[in-house]
Order: sequence, then C-alpha cells, then structure tokens
Amino acid sequence: MTLYGDKTPPADDRPTVQVTAVTWPDDGPDTATAPGPSEPEAGPRRPRRMRMLLAAGVTGGVFAAVAGAGAWAYAGDVPRGTSVLGAELGGRSRADADRELRAELARRAADHAKPLTVSVDGRTAEINPADVGLEVDVPATVAAAAAADAHPVSRLVGSRTVDPVVTVDVARLDDALRKVLGDQAQGMTMPAITYQGTKPKVVQPKPGLALAPERSAEVVRAGWLAGTPVTVPLVETHPTTTPEELDRLVNELAKPAVAAPVTLRTTKGSVKVPPAVIAKSLRFTADKTGKLTPSVDVKRLRAALGDDLNTIEVPAKDATMSISGGRPTVTDGRPGQQLDTATLGQDLLAVLPKADGREVTGELKPTQPELTAEKLSGLGIKEQVSTFTTRFTGGLASSRSQNIATIAKDVDGTVVLPGKTFSLNGHTGERGYAQGYRDAPVILNGKLVPGVGGGTSQFTTTLFNATYYAGLEDVEHKPHSYWFDRYPAVIESTIFWPDLDFKFRNNTEYGLLIDTSYTSSTITVSIWSTKIYDSVKTEYGPRRNITTPKLIHLEPGPSCIATNGINGFTQDAFRVIKKAGAVVKREKFTWRYDAEPRYVCGPKPN
Repeated sequence: MTLYGDKTPPADDRPTVQVTAVTWPDDGPDTATAPGPSEPEAGPRRPRRMRMLLAAGVTGGVFAAVAGAGAWAYAGDVPRGTSVLGAELGGRSRADADRELRAELARRAADHAKPLTVSVDGRTAEINPADVGLEVDVPATVAAAAAADAHPVSRLVGSRTVDPVVTVDVARLDDALRKVLGDQAQGMTMPAITYQGTKPKVVQPKPGLALAPERSAEVVRAGWLAGTPVTVPLVETHPTTTPEELDRLVNELAKPAVAAPVTLRTTKGSVKVPPAVIAKSLRFTADKTGKLTPSVDVKRLRAALGDDLNTIEVPAKDATMSISGGRPTVTDGRPGQQLDTATLGQDLLAVLPKADGREVTGELKPTQPELTAEKLSGLGIKEQVSTFTTRFTGGLASSRSQNIATIAKDVDGTVVLPGKTFSLNGHTGERGYAQGYRDAPVILNGKLVPGVGGGTSQFTTTLFNATYYAGLEDVEHKPHSYWFDRYPAVIESTIFWPDLDFKFRNNTEYGLLIDTSYTSSTITVSIWSTKIYDSVKTEYGPRRNITTPKLIHLEPGPSCIATNGINGFTQDAFRVIKKAGAVVKREKFTWRYDAEPRYVCGPKPN
C-alpha cells in the first residue's frame, strides 16, 4: 500500500515504519503449523487471520499519522516552505500572501527606489526605477508562489524560494537607454537602389549594433532586484535584404527597367514612358528592418510625363463663380477622364524586368470636378465683405501696368474654401516672360533696377489690404524696404518669386471669392463671402526714428533709375475688429522702413 497513488517519492524521503511479527497460541489443528527443527516449542498460535489483522492495524495507524501530516502540509494556497524576497508565504492563503509580500516590499522600498546604474557600450548613467516602470507585480508573484512545484513530502520538510515577477515599461526603458547611448549606436546601413540619370546606384547593406528592447528589459529586471550595476548589451542587427538579394534586384529589375521605353496604351491613344521617366518613378524602399521593396510611384510618373498625358486625358473643370450685375453667379464645371492609377503601378512593375513585350494597358475613368456647382453655391458667398483700390500712373500701355493687369486676371475668380490657405506664389507660379510678364522697375539690393514682373507688388498690396479689411488671418507677408506714398504705411506687402510670398488663411466657416478689376489707373480687389464683423479699421501710432535719404551717384545707363529719395521711419498699425458693437480683436503690425537714397544717374560734380 502507498499513500502517493502511482507516484513513489524518492527512497531517502520516505518515512520507515518497523513492524514486528507476533505469534499467538494455536487455536486448533487446522490453523496451527508445526515448529521447525530449530524452533522452540511454543504454546498454541493465534490464527493467521488474527496476525494479518494486527499488521493491518499497525499499518492503518501509520496511514492515519501520515494523512494527518499531509493535511497540515496542504493547508493554505501557497506550499509550506515557500518564500519570496525573504518573506515566508508558505501555508498562507493568496490574500494573506499578497499582504505579507506587500509588507516586505514596503520594508525594502528605499532600496528598490535607489537609482540603478546602467552601462551601455561603455557609457554609464543612473536610471530612476520609477521613471521606467520597474516594480514587483505582487498578484503575479503570489500566483507563481502558489503554483510552485512541491510534492507532499517536500511540503512537510522542504523549502523553496520563488523569484518575484518584475515588470518594466519596455518602451520607456528603451528611450532612457538610448539617451545613455547617445550617438554611439552603430545603425544598420540600409540597402538602397537609386538612379543617377538612368544608371542604378547601389548602397550595400551592413550590420549595425543596436539596443534590443526585450533583452535590455531582461537584464535590467534582474539587476534591479539584485541591487547591482547592469551592463546592457548591444545586439548586432542585419538588414533583411542581403547583399546577394540586392545584387539580384539590380540585375533582374533595376537595370532592365531602364533599358527601353514602355508603351502605355489606352482607348484614346498611347503614350511612351521613356527610361528617364521610369528612373524617376521606380522606387526601392527599405523598411525599418532593411527589407527593400520595389514599387512604381504613380504620382512621380504622372509628374515626369507632364504634358504628354494631355493627349489621352481630359482634366475635370471646377465650377466657377464671377460677379455679374452686382451678384455672384455660378457656372457649372465639367467631368474629365483620367488614368486609373489603382493598378497602373503594379502593371508597370510587372513588365519592367522584361526585354520584350514592354506594354501596359491603362484604363481611363471619369473624374468629377473637386468643386461642383452645388458645393460652390452652398459656401455662403453672397455679399461683398471688403474692397480695396490702389492707383498707378502710366496708363495700361506701360510695362508695369501690364504686369498688374496680368496678375489680376490670373487671380480673378479664385475661390478659397473654409480653413484653406491661399498662396499668391503658389497660385500664379513663376511670373516670367513665358507667362506674359514684362520688364519693369523692381527693388533689388536696395535700389530700383529693371526686372521681369515689376508692378506685381502693387497688386499684392491691394490683395493684402482686401483680405486685411475682411478680417482674414494673415499668414505671411513682408512690407517693402522703402515706403511709397501710393501704399498705406505698414499695411502693404511686396512679393518676389520664389523667395517672398503673400499668404492668408480663410479662417471663417464660409467660402470666399477674390474678385479683381482694373482701369487705366487703378487696381481693385474685393472679397465676397458672408459678412461676419461690423467693422475692421486701422489705428496708426506716430512715426518715429525718422531717417533722411543719402545722395548716391550711379553710372548712367539703361539700368540706372533715378529717385528723389524717401525718409525712413518706424510705425505701428493696429487692426481693430468689431462685432456686435464690441472690439473682438486688436492686432499690432509694426514695420521699420529704410530711407530710400536719392539716386542720381551721373558722376559727382567736381
């Protein structure tokens, strides 16, 4: 008989019970046995059945004793003899073990709160355990203690120590260790394939040394409880794409891709995609593991093809708005046809490795205008919110006046949606001879010289004031270096492609329309929308820091433009916005004007 079921404990752990045989007098012939040759004569023996009962009785007593001890050993949820961090949890319920462990942690709190010294690649620093979430997970530790493997006899006389379950915020720890490491980490050299013209350029992958967050957490958890300095290892990391795979990509895709053009066929004709365009649109992108993946960037493809797409595509036209008879009038747009780019990139990528059959079929799909008549009509553009006019001389025959008219026509009818920012440079693009602009005086390096697009600053100032008095948000503008009396002081703006721009934001819930008009001597810009404010006015501070012009003689010639000179000064202007009879906004604008020299075309008199 055994107390352990099918499992027998090791021999040296089992208790030994000595049982002595007892002989009783014999009850009769049928139950007695004759003595052996050397056996002394004895009295009558008790029957064998009685001897067996006696033996069973002794064994039963041992069973009862061991069973009682086993019940004691199994008392509580945690096996007896189990400790964590020196706290005896054995024989306790989970709740009691939880309280006892927390009490022990409270006694050790000062030690566990001490900064932990860590070394990373020779750099040493201290980390506050609380900053990285280092702590003992008490419920998890008690559960581990309750699950400790202890067979019944070991529960009686054995003991065991269970390590606490330590948690750490891996991400916060990794951030802290990266600060310790600084720029010493040797990042992987990612594989790359780019093009110089149509020739592939290759960057071979190389391994790097970096922190492994989970490994770092493992060594820090162990070192924290031990109270010893921790050396955090750096792990060598290799890019997923190997040098062999990189060479294969070059030979099987990058080189053949630009060996010949690809024909893009549609129902409205075909377009040749030359190798130079392929090189600009074929991308090899490495993810953070260093895996290099080829793809065709369709946006780059479209940009590189440029006007060639006009032979097969019809652009959608937005609905437009104009002012007719003093009221906004909407003209509906029209749908267009554009290449479906959903599968074009994959289709093109599939034929690039081929020497023959380099053709793809593009599908033309209908495209709707971004701004429909219905949407435009619902933007709340219903009344003139502001208008501003500046004057110029020379009539429309002068080059400067022509430039003003050209930019005004370009901007006329522009709709700015709620929340959007308008950029004058972004809208017009470069203003050069090809766009119809002429040479006229511009300020360059502090003096007037002939330059293409002169006069567009006057339109910019007019547009700036129209948006200013509409109460719209000023995003970017720069007043002139010198003040010209045809502009309001401070509240004016210059422009120059591509460095100086004028931007404003439609910070209302309504759309707005920019309406422009001009005469032989004036340029006017009006803003149409829904009126929000009662009034927008400017209050000026006095001019200060007045400076007078210098006299400068210049070499006479076509590039010399004489001036009379203008005083310089500093001035403040305040935009005061009222709504419902109260001031809701007061904005300060300040500018310092230089004194424009008096330029004379000719040498100094003797």
